[in-house]
Amino acid sequence: MSRPVAAPPVLTRSVVLRVGPWSFRAGRRTLVVSGVLLAAALGVGLLGLCLGGGSWTAPGEVLAALAGHGDSVVVVREWRLPRVVAGLAFGTALGLAGAVFQSLTRNPLGSPDVVGLDAGAYTGALFAITVLGGGPGTLAGSSVAGGLLAAAAVYVLSLGTRLSGLRLIVVGIAVNAMLTALNSWIVLRADLDVAIAATGWSSGSLNGLDWDEIAVPIAVIAALALLLAALSPAMRQTALGDEQAIASGVRLNPLRLLLVLAGVGCTATVTAAAGPIMFIALAAPQIGRLLAGTAGVALAPAALVGAVLLSAADVVAQVLLAPVALPVGVVTTVIGGCYLIALLARKARRTAGPPAA
Repeated sequence: MSRPVAAPPVLTRSVVLRVGPWSFRAGRRTLVVSGVLLAAALGVGLLGLCLGGGSWTAPGEVLAALAGHGDSVVVVREWRLPRVVAGLAFGTALGLAGAVFQSLTRNPLGSPDVVGLDAGAYTGALFAITVLGGGPGTLAGSSVAGGLLAAAAVYVLSLGTRLSGLRLIVVGIAVNAMLTALNSWIVLRADLDVAIAATGWSSGSLNGLDWDEIAVPIAVIAALALLLAALSPAMRQTALGDEQAIASGVRLNPLRLLLVLAGVGCTATVTAAAGPIMFIALAAPQIGRLLAGTAGVALAPAALVGAVLLSAADVVAQVLLAPVALPVGVVTTVIGGCYLIALLARKARRTAGPPAA
């Protein structure tokens, strides 16, 4: 009698990764998809270095300039590279923020730009610009404070829903609408020069960013990403339900508070540096979940999809009307509109069911 042949390994089996005192469990498919997305992000970043400003530079010349050789060192390392790094880092932050709030609300619409957190961070930034003078530290602090106040308002108005359910999304949309109206009023009441600057900045733009402007935001994003990585095992437990999470030793209230602070910190940091960039936080977590085939929203695929989406959108923004560079938020809004149409169409097909025989 022949012995049974062992089944070949499949991508859905999990792998335990150990980094110092921490260990992380991830499915093989998630690891493969994350590797592919990382390669795609680096490829889009290289494309951005080649196409920056709408003029083409050969990849070999770009790589030589990164190493400090050739005639394009200043163009590549001082002009284009900060923008590319900002696109990758800010896209990562928005993907993480979207994953956090979609996990908390257990709803694909529960992203910061839908429930009013982006608008709240923008309100704080406008307050810093028009009232407090708009220094970098003041701008960042006011953005975070505005995002936290918006999150607190949504939470208080949604009491009884445990940060989940359709009611929180509806309340968030209402808060978003009110904050958007408030932001328009602030801009209309500001001085002309401030109003023009704030209006252009409100579209979300990576134009003109340099190393001095992105160093602190990238450091903050890196710290928040490490915090979320440490919280990811507990996040996976909460995806199974509150009872199962509590039974496994997860302290829900402190966890949710830390997740909200980290999510607001990610979106507010991006808003303070580049203005509100819409729809990346909405689309990236769900695209990452579909690619990785996970039951819940996984942080790594969401972050990497966000980096790819924002970097690719910025490349399109630079070449679409070259030599004029569009604000990247214009392109991401188009991406978000297409994503929402596809999401609604998919939902409608599921609701309609199979056609009658």
